[in-house]
Amino acid sequence: MPHSPDEHLARALAWGFLAAPEWTEPALVAAGQTTLGRGYRWLPRVVRPVLAAYRSAPLDRPSELASFLVAGTPLPAISARAQQQRRPLQVRFVATVSGRMGARRWPVPEVDDLAGLATLLELPLDQLTWATDVRGLQRRTPPGPLHLYRHRWVARPGAVPRLLESPTPLLRAVLRRVLDRILCWVPLHPAAHGFVRGRSALTNAQLHLGTEAVVSLDLQTFFASITAARVNGLVTAMGYSEAVAWTLTGLCSHQTPVHVLARMPPGGDSAARHRLRAELRDRHLPQGAPTSPALANLAAFGLDRRLAGYAAAAGLIYSRYADDLTFSGPHLAASRLIRAVTEIVRDEGFVINSRKTRTRFPSQRRTVTGLVVSGDRLGVPRAYHDRLRAVLHDAAINGPEAANRSGLPYFRAHLEGRVGWVESVNAERGRRLRAQLNAITWPD
Repeated sequence: MPHSPDEHLARALAWGFLAAPEWTEPALVAAGQTTLGRGYRWLPRVVRPVLAAYRSAPLDRPSELASFLVAGTPLPAISARAQQQRRPLQVRFVATVSGRMGARRWPVPEVDDLAGLATLLELPLDQLTWATDVRGLQRRTPPGPLHLYRHRWVARPGAVPRLLESPTPLLRAVLRRVLDRILCWVPLHPAAHGFVRGRSALTNAQLHLGTEAVVSLDLQTFFASITAARVNGLVTAMGYSEAVAWTLTGLCSHQTPVHVLARMPPGGDSAARHRLRAELRDRHLPQGAPTSPALANLAAFGLDRRLAGYAAAAGLIYSRYADDLTFSGPHLAASRLIRAVTEIVRDEGFVINSRKTRTRFPSQRRTVTGLVVSGDRLGVPRAYHDRLRAVLHDAAINGPEAANRSGLPYFRAHLEGRVGWVESVNAERGRRLRAQLNAITWPD
């Protein structure tokens, strides 16, 4: 889309100001004169609001400065008056400025330009530009090997299907470097327990152990609801320049192709389906990329801070595991809590899935992230334990092929994982299940 004359003029002046040797009124006026090819008496009137808004040159944000020139200075009015007098302002010289990082709040790697980012991510600059797909070309590209993501719909009975978007091996390796070399340095809120080193579903549930009442809420389309603009804001807050921030945003976000949306399986009400389609059409965090959980946790920092503050004021405990919000405590006023949380969640740009809201009181079994917290120690639900024990017994007596009624491709690893989960929660029960697992005779 072409820029308007005012935007073109503002961009040229912004670059001219940023190329000035000093961030002072005389230096910026001189830079403006160079950009426009002559001196104008009105230039100080444009420069002064800039100096009032920016104490130092925003070298990492030239587009932001251009937007400010349009919205925060008399430049548009001056340009319109010149047009009426048939003496339109013209750009005679466009300066070039070497970008650099802004102030760093966290010890993220210093990257001043796209060449430096390509070096950090071990990817040639031309491939880096292609992988960002900033023009959204892949959204309408027919199915084939050129796509950066592989898509798989997961149908859910009575609910909107879930779309898994997995990057190709090359892109996955690059995103892993983004996670391990950049995102890992940015701290998360203490209330976040999902996808966080040293925290887990166990640590999340332990916070609510033995509490009298538990309220659980669920965020709808957690990953897809986080837009590219929100991701760009997070990366910009790390100190990266506009060009580097938007490139990182392009790498970590995705637009679902048209042919994938057309294959959306049935399930869920029409409003929820429409919302999911709209979110997937825009750039969003893909569920399946290694960077998405970390960026989602960062995007929810403000939400966690507000909900943790609300819970503390009400004498409650709050934690979040991915899209699961949990509150617990004594004398819990559930309806008032749910109304307040729903409003805060909406203010922070998320939506509560009201169908998954659950309230459990002392007379009921209370679970958090699949673990029972009603007693004095964590436990797995009895139904889960009994089903697993029955499958292990069946596999030991009749063989693993007969016991694998769902046709799981990695049945042994599946059972190992489930037994390991029980062991991490209850060592005694896990020991007995482990003995059953070891009694199974596996084919060579």
